[in-house]
Amino acid sequence: MLNDYKKKPDKRMSLKEAVSTFMFDGCSVGFSGMGGAQVVAPVHEIIRQNIKDLTLMGDSPVEPGDLLTGMGLVKKMEIGWEAYALAGQAPNFRRSVEKSIPLKVEVEEYSNFTMGLRYLAQAMNVPYLPTRSLRGSDIPKYNSNIIETVDPYTNSPIALVPAANPDVCFVHANRADILGNAQFIGFSANGENLARAAKHCVITCEEIVTTDVIRSTGNLTIIPQYVVDAVVEVPYCCHPWNCPYAYAYDIVSHLDQLKTFKTREGFLQWIDEWVLGVPDHNGYLKKVGFEKLNELTRVEKKFCNAPY
Repeated sequence: MLNDYKKKPDKRMSLKEAVSTFMFDGCSVGFSGMGGAQVVAPVHEIIRQNIKDLTLMGDSPVEPGDLLTGMGLVKKMEIGWEAYALAGQAPNFRRSVEKSIPLKVEVEEYSNFTMGLRYLAQAMNVPYLPTRSLRGSDIPKYNSNIIETVDPYTNSPIALVPAANPDVCFVHANRADILGNAQFIGFSANGENLARAAKHCVITCEEIVTTDVIRSTGNLTIIPQYVVDAVVEVPYCCHPWNCPYAYAYDIVSHLDQLKTFKTREGFLQWIDEWVLGVPDHNGYLKKVGFEKLNELTRVEKKFCNAPY
């Protein structure tokens, strides 16, 4: 049974194995990351395995959302994200919403903050959380799952947002041990609440270290082993985005990528070359070039000293 994975003493898997084990057609999925630290490598593998009819939940799943939408693998998005589309970061999302290319995605919109509240609610095992942040916006007008009501204690207006419980999530951390204890350096972007909210959690990390190493800086362990189903060592998982204290944002490559994505034909050509044209993430890294990747690491470490 899938529930037994959380109890395993060694949760290491390959990326291909983790995606095929915990994902299925029609499942709901969440990805960590906010601005930077996007979970990119698992998305490439989902595309290779052609897992479709997905419901994507997230508070800014920029790269996952745009790539999966462009491939026609997403049927619905529950997101706080559309500002990125307006800023030119999500051309495939815009084509889907505005022109139904390759298909029209249903959008259930929240703010970034209230998507975070939805994860927190499920992590706390409560059905919803109250918020005042949506008051005065048009989001509740277009989202019937946000309930506007009256606070019984103060008799003032308040909004309720439902808990989010994705079938699986992919959360990228700086490092983890084989048990699944995961450590972040810097901004976690709700990763700790997403891990607790999902039915199954896959931790991807820049490196797998010993449990003794994890214990030496236990304060950095914000995702404990008992909520984790699998651990995958995925160096440069976020490329072309950055991973705090690991490597810098490859802005040149990403700008070239977004330029290519301006047309549907350009996007499909990019997918054929960079995702379907390589066997796995290691093949992708070889294509990017380790000299460039090492330089991104050098730049990040020059300006950021890791606290361990």
